[in-house]
Parts: sequence; C-alpha cells; structure tokens
Amino acid sequence: MPQQPNLESRPRTDRIIQAIQAMKSDASLSLRRAAAVYNVPETTLRRQRAKPASDHNTHHNTSKLQRHEEEAIIQSIRKLDARGFAPTLSYVREMANQLLAVRGGGQVGENWAYRLVHRRPEIKSQVTRQRDHQRVLCSNPAIIGPWFNLVRNVKAKYGILDEDVYNFDETGFQIGVGGSVKVVTASERRLKPLGVQPGDREWVMLIAGINAMGWSIPPFLILKAKHHDQAWYHNNPKDWRISVSNNGWTTNELGLAWLQHFIQHTEAQTVGSHRLLILDGHESHKSLAFQDLCEESNIITLCMPPHSSHILQPLDVGCFAPLKQAYKKELRGLADSHIHHIDKEAFLAAFKPIFDKAFSKSNILSSFRATGLVPHNPDVVLSRLEVQPRTPTPPAPGPTPWQPKTPSNAWEIEAQTTLVVKRITDHKESSPDSIIEMVLQVKKGLTLKVHSHTLLEARIANLEEANQAASERKRRKKKRIQKGGTLSQAEAEDIVEQRDVEIQLEVERRQERVRAGGSAGGIRRCKNCGEAGHNKRTCKKDAVEVED
Repeated sequence: MPQQPNLESRPRTDRIIQAIQAMKSDASLSLRRAAAVYNVPETTLRRQRAKPASDHNTHHNTSKLQRHEEEAIIQSIRKLDARGFAPTLSYVREMANQLLAVRGGGQVGENWAYRLVHRRPEIKSQVTRQRDHQRVLCSNPAIIGPWFNLVRNVKAKYGILDEDVYNFDETGFQIGVGGSVKVVTASERRLKPLGVQPGDREWVMLIAGINAMGWSIPPFLILKAKHHDQAWYHNNPKDWRISVSNNGWTTNELGLAWLQHFIQHTEAQTVGSHRLLILDGHESHKSLAFQDLCEESNIITLCMPPHSSHILQPLDVGCFAPLKQAYKKELRGLADSHIHHIDKEAFLAAFKPIFDKAFSKSNILSSFRATGLVPHNPDVVLSRLEVQPRTPTPPAPGPTPWQPKTPSNAWEIEAQTTLVVKRITDHKESSPDSIIEMVLQVKKGLTLKVHSHTLLEARIANLEEANQAASERKRRKKKRIQKGGTLSQAEAEDIVEQRDVEIQLEVERRQERVRAGGSAGGIRRCKNCGEAGHNKRTCKKDAVEVED
C-alpha cells in the first residue's frame, strides 16, 4: 500500500477538493471516512459536495476579482474573525471595492459577498444574535374597515384636506445597542460569534411628526438628564428641540411640549380650517391638557386601533424602520473602528444625517400611501408588494495590454508577471515550466502581501477618522446651560453666546482695574502673608520669624 501523503501541510481548500474527487472515483468511500482521511470537517465536506462541480474547480468568469485578490480577502476575514471582529457582509464587499479601486476596476455587485461565502469553503455566514419580535397581527377586516371609514367620515365632517393630515409617534433608541447582523467567519467555527457593540443602554426618545405631503416636523428629542449640556448643541439645525427627563422617556408634560412644538411648525402651513393628527394610544396623548390644546387649535386627533400601528401608522411603516436600521449601521461602523463608548453628544452627531435620510419626502409619501391614508385606499393595507429581482452586475471588461514598468500595486504585479511568463515562453525552445513555476510563486506571495497592505491601509484610515471625530467631541466644552425643560438649538446657542459675552466683559473689567493700579481680582495671593508670586507652601515668612 502506498504511503499516505502528508495532508496536514496542504491548504484545506485543496484537501476538500481531493476528498470530493476521491469519493467520486471510489463509490465505497463514505463521506465520514473521506473527512477523516483528508482531515476536513464532515459538515463542511457535505456542504461542498452538494455544490455544483464548477464551484470546486474553477473561478467564476463573471467575478470582477481575480483569484489572488479573493485569497487576500479570505485571509483578512479569517484574521479579523480570530480576533473576535468577524466582518459583516457589507464590510467584505467594501474590502473587494477597495482592491478594485487600486486598478480602477469599478465595484462589485450588491450580492457579491453572498456569492463569495457560497463558493469558498473556508468561510461561512452566521447571525451574531437572535432576537424575537412578537407583535399582535391586526389583519381582521372587521377592525381595519371601520378605521378607514372613521378617517373618511372625520375628514368629510371637518373639511380636512390631504395637505392637513399628520401622523406623530415616539420611538426609542438605546444609544449603544445595535442589532443582529450576519458576519463572515472561518467555516470551522462551531459557536455563533458575539457581535461587539458599544453597550451603552441609556434611552433616548424621539417624538416625530410627518405630513401627508412629504415633509416632517423638526425632531423633538428627550435625553436622560437633569441639565442641558452645551456640547449637545454643536452644529444641530436651529429648529431641533431637546428636552430632558429623569429616565429619558415621554411624560404628559413633554407630550404637551411636543404639541406646542407641532403647532409652532404647522400653523403657517395649514390650508384648511382644521388639522388631522393620527396617533396611537399612548398615555401622554390622552391627557386632558393635550386634548384641550388640540381643541383650542382646531386639531382633530384620531387614535388607531390597538396593536395595529405596524400596518396602519405611516411612521412605523416607512420611517422608523429605516431610521433605526441606519443607526444600527452607524453603531457597526463605530464598533469596527473600536469605538466602544457612545455618549449623548456622539448620538446627536450620528443622528442628524440618518434622520434626514430616513425622513425624506419619498419615504414619507410612500408611508401614507402604504397605509391607505393619502390617497384614501383601504385595500392597499391588506395587499402584499412583490419584491422585484435585482439586475445582475455585468461582468467586468478584460484587462488592457500591459507595458513593462516597475509594479507599484497588486494589479501591476499581476500584469508584469504575465508579461514575463509570456516572453520566457516565446524566446525559449526548451520547456520553461520550472522558471514559470518559480515566477508564479513569487507573484502569488507578492500579490497577497500587497492586497493585505491595501486592506490594512483602508482599515487604519477608518480607525483614524473615527478616533479624530471622538477626540474632537471630547475636546468640546461641556457646560450646563439650563436645568430641566426644553430647548431648541437656537435657544441653546443664544444662552451660550450670552455667557460668552458676559465672560468677555468680565475679562475686560479686570484688565481695566489692573491698568488703573487696582487689584486684578483674578491674581492668586499667598494665604499666609497676602503677597503675590508664591503660595502658602512656599511662603518664607514663618521661616524668617523662626530665625529671628
């Protein structure tokens, strides 16, 4: 019997391919025995055996990346996974785009990372954490039908136009907690990986309002605090309003404050005589003061049926979901950059761009349309939209002819090596196989190193950018500017500006006193002798008295 080759030294991909080929040539060889002989996981071998044969032996012709570029990405994934930072599928796609950018190769398709995981046995995708979302499904026509009849009748009774239809609700954020995502790990991993997130579980509440014509009320944020901090009001829009509460949740008083905020920003936009405000059954919306102010301002409130906001409320259907998804993405970016502490200031900095994107005109119009409110169409609530398939990414054009020069990146190394091999083949009568093999080995080693360096540079740039932003937030002044209540961005800036003026005036008064020969007020003096220039610890008065 021939001696068994040393399989441990071979790459695992080769061992899997050899095991599959051995089972095909020998029908008596079981999958379990092949996995033991070739030292590969049985589950991985079973999964790879079920794939099409082309996946095991060839590189996809439609793939924009070449084999050595994929190898560099696989190595980076396994290194990150080994350190507990398994990358998401979107991050893997970004790796590919970074390598393509070096040689001007465009970008990979949206599903490229999924296909990579499918065809490469060294990696697999896993969900970091499971979460249960259980809600009562309110799809009974006996409940939904009367709701739409009520909306239509109220609009007809008060002559309410579509331009005066609003929806408002609140939603909460745990400022350092994201959601479960798929990450790419080494295929031999048995346990599900733990996703790293900042972990700050402090709540921030957003009270949001939207109009059926596609615009939104400026956000009303509630933070857990007793005092307003000056650092919160850095580069926020003027019409934002921030409030504080002991636990960061909505109260009857804050619900009333939001209603005043709503009236301020909608009164000039009202077309008819009344406004329709659609809301849920939160306690703060039912308070007597809230309802009295609505009546005084010609605001008609309608409360949706219980447990139906996920299909009847525009904010839930089209705005809150993309807003929270975008915030989770922000947290994943911070975690990838090793930023593991999110405070209120960092939350506010991340919140502005994602709010503007989630509360776009198209999203708001789609939300009212999908809930059957504007235009009035009850049937659309019970219908299901079909997801249109995505057009596949066309294959990249072939490489252009290469002129010899000193290579500076992985793509140039590849082209230069191809040119050298071609010239050796053309000018030698004898077989150049041994020389070509050596050149190819050198090329493989160099390209993997260059690709790894490219990915490392991109990761360092991301880390530096994240750390720079965190450092700038840390250097900003953190001063209390008001206890309790609510403040708009403009009001907060006025308070800070007034304080700066008062400080400057005080400095000028002290300088005037110094020039007049008086006390500067701010000069430190020794508590022992009253002289300037030293302190009590270094005072020599007592020492002189002892000597006398």
